Parts: sequence; C-alpha cells; structure tokens
Amino acid sequence: MTKQVIRTAVFPVAGRGTRFLPATKASPKEMLPVVDKPLIQYAVEEAVAAGARRLIFVTGASKRAIEDHFDKDAELEHLLDSQGKAELAELVRGVLPKDATCVYIRQPEPLGLGHAVLCAQPVVGDEPFFVHLADDLIDADLPCLKQMANVYKQKGGSVLGVEEVPRTDTDKYGIVETKGVSAKIARIHGIVEKPKPAVAPSNLAVVGRYVLTPRIFKHLEKIGQGAGGEIQLTDGIARLMREQSIYAYRFEGKRYDCGSKLGYLQATVEYGLNHNSLGASFREYLQALMAANPPAVAAPRVAARKSATRKKA
Repeated sequence: MTKQVIRTAVFPVAGRGTRFLPATKASPKEMLPVVDKPLIQYAVEEAVAAGARRLIFVTGASKRAIEDHFDKDAELEHLLDSQGKAELAELVRGVLPKDATCVYIRQPEPLGLGHAVLCAQPVVGDEPFFVHLADDLIDADLPCLKQMANVYKQKGGSVLGVEEVPRTDTDKYGIVETKGVSAKIARIHGIVEKPKPAVAPSNLAVVGRYVLTPRIFKHLEKIGQGAGGEIQLTDGIARLMREQSIYAYRFEGKRYDCGSKLGYLQATVEYGLNHNSLGASFREYLQALMAANPPAVAAPRVAARKSATRKKA
C-alpha cells in the first residue's frame, strides 16, 4: 500500500448538540468555547499541525457560525488595527493558516457518522484522510493526529485512536478487539459499535480520531443502516478490515469528552489553569473558592438542614 502524505481532514459537524440545549439551539456545539477558542478551532489547529491543508466540514442546519468563524473578517481586523489592538487583530487573522482551504458540504439528513464521512468523498478523492470529532478534545504535547500520521507512515494502514474506558461504558463507544491487548500499536481483529458490557470484546474504545484509506468509501456505500438506524462508520471499518490491515493506537495525551457537560467543564477548568495569561489568577480564584466552601464542611450542613426539616414535620 502506498504511504501517501495526509493532506485532508474531515470534520463531521452536522449534529445538533441536544445535550447542551438551550445553548446549542441557534449555535453549533462545536462553537462552544473552551476558555477563549471554540472546540472546532482546537480541532482545526490539531489537523493543521498534522499536515492537513484541505479542511472539509460536513455540516447541517444551524451551522453557519462555523463557516463565519473561519472566514476572513476584514472589517473586524480593520477595527482592531484602528484601535491599536494589534495583538487581537493578529489572533483574528491567525484563526486559519493562509495556505489552508475550507470546504463545506451539507449532510442532507442526520443519517449517522458513516454517512457524514461518505458525504466528503467527492472532495477527499483517492487519498488517505483524517476524521476528527471535535467533541473529543485531546491535550497532548505532540498533537494526536500528528501521532497517528506517524503511525500511518510506519504501518501503511488505517489507524484508530483508542483508549481504555470503564467496561460499564462500552455501550457509548465503538469497541475494538486486538491481540496485543496492552501494545501501543496493535492490529485490530474486530470492532463493534456500542456493545453491551457483557458482550463487549474489550474495553478499548475508539475516541474520535481516525486515519482512513479511501477504500472506506466503497464499504460505506454498501453497508446500510446499523445501530440506532444510522450508517455507522464502525460498520464500514469492520468491512474494510477484511481486505486491509487496520491498527489501534493508544495515543499520548489527555482526552476530555466535551460532548458531555461534565467533560466540557473539566476541559474548561484545566485549560483555564494552563492558560498563559489567566492561569495564575484562575488558580488563585479556585483555591480561594475551595477554602471558602470546603466539601467536608458543606456536606454536614446539608445533612443538618435535612434533619431539622424532619423534626419540624
């Protein structure tokens, strides 16, 4: 198999983000900010750092804000320059590298992740490509997609980013089966979408990062509906596995599930603590907050109020 340079990244962003309603009623969940950048910008920066310069956004209704975010805003840049805010002006100009191209494709119906990836086929063409789910924010010294591009160069086959999850959570992920259970890079021998914990082949979950060969499109065209009545990318990968080697890669870095409210809050706090200009002040604030509201003291007060209520009754 020819090991081509990966220059294309696909971002499936057509989901409605119902878990964050009403915040996502009129604004895409991918535009939710973690400190001072939206999730989709973190995703694009990771893909660009891995070598991608053709960025394909598979969008749906109410997603215009993503297109606007990556478009040039000459009026805003001029305003910031005229106000002497040169640093902010450069931040706005640097949202997207000058040599990157954005392509927007509308997914006509919410038919699943596999269908969203299939929608990108006319632009991807006959090349390997990244798929990046912006919900999964990964903080790593070497960007996760860059790590996976290196694995692709080494192995020449599709690569899935994976990590261990609690066995009770296997029904939330695509789960892979490998022979090298603890190996950093292992060939995948089976993959199933959201299996119940009792029948899951492992607790090694795919977490929103893929390097895929263009052969995946052939299978996505044929598989039909799978779990949840959707065209599942996992099912396409299972078919691709019959003719090409596919590898699980245990990436280096910390993942935040920003598709959940708790994961999003965790990312916001930890990215805030690591922020160059805000980190020290934010840490002081959190320390003062915890000192004023120590958990060990707060819990008995709640219990005492409940006891008092029972006595009055």
